[in-house]
Amino acid sequence: MRPSALVLGLVFALSCWPLARAGPPAVAQSEINYLLGFVERSGCRFFRNGIGYDSQQAQAHLRSKYDYLAKRDLMQTAEDFIERVATKSSLSGMAYSIQCNGAPVVTSNQWLREALAHYRASAAHGADQR
Repeated sequence: MRPSALVLGLVFALSCWPLARAGPPAVAQSEINYLLGFVERSGCRFFRNGIGYDSQQAQAHLRSKYDYLAKRDLMQTAEDFIERVATKSSLSGMAYSIQCNGAPVVTSNQWLREALAHYRASAAHGADQR
């Protein structure tokens, strides 16, 4: 009886073993990487919890949050990235905002959704030209 209990225990332990996380699908990963690069190259000022950061610091912060959630398989789309990573502070709940080249301050949600729409339109236009 002991060997079967050992086998049963082993089966149970292995079933509780964390499964490998796949992360977002390839299309979403491509879009998210585009958005992260867009943030970094923007030269805009990012405001998080009332403090301004340059675009490189903002990208590093968003990348860190993204990596954390992606490892837990909580990212499936670029919209997930915008909502769960780039819209507000997970600690304070305060919305992130962005100011580019003296333009009015806008929410990061709005800014990134517009960037994603432009990216998708450009990608679709490029596919039409093939």
